Formats: sequence, C-alpha cells, structure tokens
Amino acid sequence: MLMTLIQKEILHHILSVRFVVLLLMCLLLVPLTLHINHRNYLQNQVNYQESIKLSVTETDDAPRNPPAPDVEVSKLFLEPTPLSVFAKGLEESLPSYLGMTRNGVKQGSTSLAEAPLSSALGNLDFLFIVSTVFSLLALLFTFDAVAGEREAGTLRITLANALPRDIFLWSKLIGGYIIFVLPFLVSFLLGLFLLVAQGFPLGEPDTFPRVLSLILVSLLYIGVFFAIGTVISTYLDNSKTALIVAFTVWVLAVLIAPRAGFLIAKLIAPTRPLQSVYMEKTAIQNNLSAEKESVIGKKLTETLGTSINFNKAMEQINELRKPIDLEYRQKFREQVDKIERVYQREKKRQESVGENLSRITPTSSVIYLVMNLTETGKIRRNTYFQTGTRYYNQLEAEYFGEISDDQFATIARFTSPNPPKPSKIVPPPDIAAIPLSETLRHSVVDILLLCFFAIVFTTVAFLKFFRLDI
Repeated sequence: MLMTLIQKEILHHILSVRFVVLLLMCLLLVPLTLHINHRNYLQNQVNYQESIKLSVTETDDAPRNPPAPDVEVSKLFLEPTPLSVFAKGLEESLPSYLGMTRNGVKQGSTSLAEAPLSSALGNLDFLFIVSTVFSLLALLFTFDAVAGEREAGTLRITLANALPRDIFLWSKLIGGYIIFVLPFLVSFLLGLFLLVAQGFPLGEPDTFPRVLSLILVSLLYIGVFFAIGTVISTYLDNSKTALIVAFTVWVLAVLIAPRAGFLIAKLIAPTRPLQSVYMEKTAIQNNLSAEKESVIGKKLTETLGTSINFNKAMEQINELRKPIDLEYRQKFREQVDKIERVYQREKKRQESVGENLSRITPTSSVIYLVMNLTETGKIRRNTYFQTGTRYYNQLEAEYFGEISDDQFATIARFTSPNPPKPSKIVPPPDIAAIPLSETLRHSVVDILLLCFFAIVFTTVAFLKFFRLDI
C-alpha cells in the first residue's frame, strides 16, 4: 500500500509545473555554477603561484641590513583549495597572506577589498544554491501536501478507506522527497563530470569522501525543510495561507536568523578593530626602543665616561648593552602577548556567541558544516592563523631576536671590523591539511542539530496529523 501511494505521489509531482521548474533550475544552476567557480579557482591558483615567486624574489633581493619594525621580511600565503568550487566560504574574506614584521604579524589584503561591489551581491556557489534556493523549493513542494488535499476535500475521501494516517503521510514525505532529490542528484553528477573534465582532483583520497559527505549533508538539509513544509501544511487547512506562512518561515530561517545572531553578538561582546591592535603594538615598540636607548646611554656614560672610543671599546659596549637589550626584548614580548591574548579572547567570545545564536536555524548549521567540509570555513581559518603565529615565533627566535636598532647597535655594525653576517630568513611553512575525521569531529554539533531538526519536525508533523480533525 505504501509503495502504491508513493508512486501516486511521484506521478502527481512529475505532472506538475513545480517539477519542471525544479528540473530546469537544477540543470542550469548547479553545473553552470560549478563550472564558473572552477575557472575562478584555476585563476586564483595562478595568482597564488605568481605571488609566491614574487615574494621569494623580494626576499632574496632585499638588503641584509636590519629591517624597520613594520617591514614585512617574509610572507605566508594562503593557497586556494580545490573544494572552494563548492563553497567559497571564508576564503575571500581571509587575508591573501600574513606578513612577518618585527612588530608582529601583518595581514595582507583580501579578495573582498579588491572587488567590493561584487562582494556586496554575495557569492553564487553550490552552498548558496542548497541553503537558499533548494530550501525555498522544498517548502514550495510541501506547503500543500496536506492543506491542499483538505481544501479540495480529497483527504476526507482518502482516509475514509482503511488507510492508516501514518502510511498516508509517509507516502507524501517519501514520494515528494524522491522526486525532489532526483533532479538535484542528476544535476550534481553532471556538474561533477564537468569538473573532472576540467582537471578537478575528484579521485584524490581526501577529496572524494568530502564530496560524498557534501551530498549527504545537502540531502539531510533538504529533508529538514521537507519536514518543516509538512508541519506547516498539517497545521493549516488553506493552501494559500500555508504558502504565505511557508514563505515567511523561509525568510526568517534562511535570510534573517543567521545574520541576526552575529548582529546581536556584536552588541553583547564587542571587540576592537585589528588595526588598532597593530597600532598599539607599534606604539609599544617605539616607546620601549626609546626607553632602552636612554638606559643604554646612561649605563655607558656611567661605565666608560662621556668620551667613548667606539673602535677600542666596542667589545665592552656590546657586553654592557646585551643584557639591557635582552631585558627590553622580553618586556616587548610580554606586553605584545598580553594585548594579543586579550584581543583573541574578545574575538573568540564574540564569534562563539554569534555562532551559537545563529544555530537556532538549520541554515546556519548547514553553512558551517559545508564550509568545513570544503576547507573554506572556521577550521581552515584557524589553521591558517595558527601557522602564521608559529612561523612568526620561529622568526622571532632565529631572526628578529638577533636584531637591535638602538643607536649603539647601529654604530657597532658600522665600526666593527668583522660585522656579523645576516641570518638567513627561514622560508614559510606549508599550511597543514585537516583530515576528514578531524573536520567531522569539529562539526559534530552541526550534524547533530540537522538530525535533531529533521526528527523533531517530522515527529511534530505526524503528531499533528494523527490529531487532525478532517
């Protein structure tokens, strides 16, 4: 009986205008979007390689004199990920590189800064199509599943027979879901075929499982909105009213709630702009340098007098200034680290509040989950900045720590018969790849929330339908 009703539901949808619209949108949007984004990825990859070559050339040609505190001696570039063809995520909002200066890590420009007008319109990628377009289409497929039949009077006739209500509702859900996801899967496979033909590395060990996980997450998300549409349809007996309510729910759940969470977070947990943090670090560097120079000058005057022969007393001068230089370098690191810890704590708290508030809707969960699966989300961003911090600490220990720019160190460099040879700058490390298991572990909250939404809304729909007075 269930299979017969499912077949009837499938046939009903196939003959409707909604199915034709869905099929055309899938075949046009999904493959075309994947194709365009893959071309953009290839161009980004070319730009990345050229930036690497230019940075290496600049480092090799740079003068070996101690650099100014705000000069970038090396750059850690963010390599584009192939999976960004599915979701651009945070990739365009992240700095293209992290510049290493004596004052700290300096962030390069972002892709959004280079194209502000296009960024204002948002990204058109697979994630947008699933989270925004398919969620609306899922509601349009289900808003009249029960309300339409009640309004037409066919529901009373159907249930007058020996037909259990749960079988009837399951046939509505399963039949509609099957006919909905078939065009989606066909268009997705067609898009994958186009990507592979253009050189997309689908066969790599870490890529194929992520793409498969992407499909499963998309199917689960579509199922959630099918359940939401069914709930709306069971609570209302007029299809026009159900359509208005469904559209209102979609606007709130997809367009407003995910953004409102972070707006509220900015009020609850404000943070300072990054530029002000960097300027504060620069001010500390300048103040400590001036203070250190004064202390060294006073120490040399007390020990060697006012008339100093730098050629003869250079070794003694270095012995006197070395502990002072070490002391002030330690002061600088302690004060800068304190500022950085406070800033990161404020930033992390604001993001955590906004993230948790936005998870009231399944759209936020699927966005966070898909971005992590495509390596364009929070995990990738954190790995990028952590790698930059480790690289800076390495340069601080092996390169910056040997540099002192007070006037006595400058005189020593020019008057010493054997000036120290400049240290070689360590090349930037590679950004570590995050395995899929680690990605799923970080995203377990969003996976559980999507499952929770699907189960709860399906249960509510059945409970309401069992008590429905027809």
